[in-house]
Amino acid sequence: MGRILITTDYLHPGDEIDQLLKQHGHETAFAPFAGKREDAQQMNLFSGFDGAIIASEPVTAGMLAAAPGLKVLARSGVGYDSVDLAAASSQAVRVCNAPGSNHHSVAEMAIGLLIMSARRLAEVTSAVQQGHWPREAGHELRGATLGIIGYGPSGRATAKLGLALGMKVLVSTGHPDGADREINFTDADTVFRSADYLSLHSRAGGAHPLIDGPKLELMKNTAIIINTARGSLIEETALAAALRAGSIAGAALDVLDHEPLAEDSPLRGLKNLIVTSHLAGQTVEARIRAGLSAAQAVIDVLANREPAHPVN
Repeated sequence: MGRILITTDYLHPGDEIDQLLKQHGHETAFAPFAGKREDAQQMNLFSGFDGAIIASEPVTAGMLAAAPGLKVLARSGVGYDSVDLAAASSQAVRVCNAPGSNHHSVAEMAIGLLIMSARRLAEVTSAVQQGHWPREAGHELRGATLGIIGYGPSGRATAKLGLALGMKVLVSTGHPDGADREINFTDADTVFRSADYLSLHSRAGGAHPLIDGPKLELMKNTAIIINTARGSLIEETALAAALRAGSIAGAALDVLDHEPLAEDSPLRGLKNLIVTSHLAGQTVEARIRAGLSAAQAVIDVLANREPAHPVN
């Protein structure tokens, strides 16, 4: 049938995803993405393959041109910003993703980071490890305002968890849902001004970040930003300046504009910042769902069937 390359680092030979592909007659090969590859290796990554299940590594027009037999790229996740969609479309390569596979995991991570920030848990655990015993007060979430930008599956799931914690929820979205009567839908600037905790769940869009210096100036100096969506949504230099100046109280970022965190990043050395390593969607359960979804997309495209979640 087809040769399938798998670059997602948590997928392995013999797992459920590998077995599913082989049951449909496909041959698999693994090249886990663990950072930048050598230029030649990156350029010829897909050469000789009919399909690929990929992580979040960049897929350029040059890489696609070097793989004329490639028919499908399936993301084992939701985002596909790293793929040159125009080049894929021009070469008749179907690009698919796995929506709905990790939104509960992302929402739980967003709320977890929110609680860590509200109760200063990162500072406390670090201090205890160093032999101290800090007893500074944190903040309750009940009665606080949770602002959400973007109302896709992860935004919706986060909103429900916020409501369950007794928070007032404000949402900015181009697709408000009138059936969600406990949610207050409003414009983005109102969310920025009102939020005690601002959680980002929107897609990357346009050349300009969603949150820059002027947007940060709208926010309360007690506000905390949570980003489990896209690193490009935040202008990191402006965020670092706001955190140092105390014009916002804190931030918790699971995604960065450039990953991993660079040694010279302006975000380093900030006590009111939590950074995690792009883990929001990385639960055991979500990984299985995403991998199976990606594998099924490859199977469908190579069998000349329409995939469930095409993005081009």
